[in-house]
Amino acid sequence: MIVNTDPKGWEVIHQRAHGLLAMKIASQWRKDQRPHRWIETLLATAEHDDGQEDWTGTNHINEAGAPLDFIHKRFNMVQLKRITELSQHKGQWIALLISMHMSFLYESMRGKEKELDSFLDEQKQHQEQWRKSLKVSQQEVKSAYALMQWCDRFSLILCRNELPAGERLLEVSTGPDGTKYEVMQQGDKTVIVKPWPFEEDRFELSIEATYLNQLSFKNDQELLATLKKSAIKDKAWLLSKA
Repeated sequence: MIVNTDPKGWEVIHQRAHGLLAMKIASQWRKDQRPHRWIETLLATAEHDDGQEDWTGTNHINEAGAPLDFIHKRFNMVQLKRITELSQHKGQWIALLISMHMSFLYESMRGKEKELDSFLDEQKQHQEQWRKSLKVSQQEVKSAYALMQWCDRFSLILCRNELPAGERLLEVSTGPDGTKYEVMQQGDKTVIVKPWPFEEDRFELSIEATYLNQLSFKNDQELLATLKKSAIKDKAWLLSKA
């Protein structure tokens, strides 16, 4: 979950919804930079954050009982294995991009646990195997993953309310063309990306968020039950080239 504070409690965005928003962003990318396997790339972008833990125990709340934002959760091998295994059912290109995402997220943690090290080694082997099977170059895959990672990062900026105040620029990430992109929110709330990487000059993005009036929960099941009966509203942004 992505958890933001709200005047009456919490704003919660499910990670699958964040993945969907990342896919919506990718779908707007300029056509001349889209990978050859475009539909598969969009699917990988939408599904890169699936495979979360079941809602049992206290996996989704902190010690105070508050909803737990994903950034504060310890990595979970069950989720890592689940998402990489599920991705292979849809094709090698999707599996390759999601495997690269796992490497991107967790290589910095290598050496902390043997099980994680073994998992990371497996991902390297799989990635080489899939590249050879698909007959694609490392550069082609690197470019496609850069697009996926950029859209993931941009989705998180929007979901986590990280757009700076005062029309200040915030770096997003390096795109598939090697360009570093920045984002800014204008006084009228319009979002500007510099340089502009999208096909259309103006479009809207949205995501569903759930709003909780309860501050703490005794376990995951109580949190899940409250999420199911709480108000859902759209968060929306207007993006414009100028």
